[in-house]
Amino acid sequence: MSRVLITGSTDGLGLMAAQRLTDQGHDVVLHARNDVRADDARAALPSAAAVVVGDLSSIAQTRGVAEQANALGSFDAVIHNAGVGYREPRRLETEDGIEHVFAINVLAPYLLTALINRPKRLVYLSSGMHRSGEPRLDDLQWTARPWNGAQAYADSKLYDVMLAFGIARRWSDVLSNALEPGWVATKMGGPSAPDNLALGSVTQAWLAVSDDPAATVTGGYFYHQRPRSTHPAARSAALQDELITRCTGLSSVPLPEPHTTR
Repeated sequence: MSRVLITGSTDGLGLMAAQRLTDQGHDVVLHARNDVRADDARAALPSAAAVVVGDLSSIAQTRGVAEQANALGSFDAVIHNAGVGYREPRRLETEDGIEHVFAINVLAPYLLTALINRPKRLVYLSSGMHRSGEPRLDDLQWTARPWNGAQAYADSKLYDVMLAFGIARRWSDVLSNALEPGWVATKMGGPSAPDNLALGSVTQAWLAVSDDPAATVTGGYFYHQRPRSTHPAARSAALQDELITRCTGLSSVPLPEPHTTR
């Protein structure tokens, strides 16, 4: 049995992955944005071990999520599922002065990666739209460009792959991978999404717990349990390192140093 934390798991793919894992006998901790959503999560999946609560647009609350998670003990895997979509308008910056799509989709998983006691596996949800992303690390806040919600989302999903690969390079004792679940009919994907919703949660659950040799790799990118090509920039060690440096600067939270042995 594995212990797995899934962010953004009150509904959609996160809840589906949680249900899949609990059905397999694994110990799953959910995450909700607030107490109302936490109650919804408990009602939707009574078999969940616990629910951690915090708004991932806030650095302080994201720190709180990490503290709650660490208080529960160690995890075998963390699935970074939470995110906002490509239909987002440009809102005012978060309470920390950070553009909100980047704050939720990229900075929050970085922070949780840095602050949660290191698990054996990390799984980052990306999107096929990441291939349209631009690695504009000089304009993460969209101050030099007119706002484009679809582009901001695509960029953020590219950064998620870069983060997964950067962690894989730095932490040899952790299996760190990214995936695209497909364009499925969730709140984010919309009702006309063509991909198979039932398959949307399979790959993240598989990467989190499976002993299949195909799942026990690191630095991979997957779609429906098969390797898939990525944006070429995702493999750039220099861009990975710059993204991590910028996340460190924005959050004032450094990424812990590598362990020396697996």
